[in-house]
Amino acid sequence: MPPRKINLVEAADQKITRVFDPHIAGDVNDSQAKVAKFGGAFDWHAHDHEDEAFLVLRGRIAIDFRDGPVELGEGDFIVVPRGVEHRPRALTAEPVVLMFEPATTLNTGNAKSDLTVTDLKRL
Repeated sequence: MPPRKINLVEAADQKITRVFDPHIAGDVNDSQAKVAKFGGAFDWHAHDHEDEAFLVLRGRIAIDFRDGPVELGEGDFIVVPRGVEHRPRALTAEPVVLMFEPATTLNTGNAKSDLTVTDLKRL
């Protein structure tokens, strides 16, 4: 069977009903491509052992760092190195963001909260 093609923005609109609820778009070796809609401000957190990459597919987001925010629009990409504390947040209504990270990465990293997702759905 050939690989399955996914339009990530359309799939996010059809299947993701809550902000900050990452869904797996695909597996790449020991990593995953995950898609989420962003909302207000997420939890401050860090990933002690994993880098995390963000690609904005629709809308605008900011990633707050302790020394200031970085704003990203459609097509913008950033890698947050392991151990760097950060807090993503939406700047527009429900932006859609693609994240690349190891499959074992917990969305809230070293912070546990009501936003922690341990059982990810697939697009």
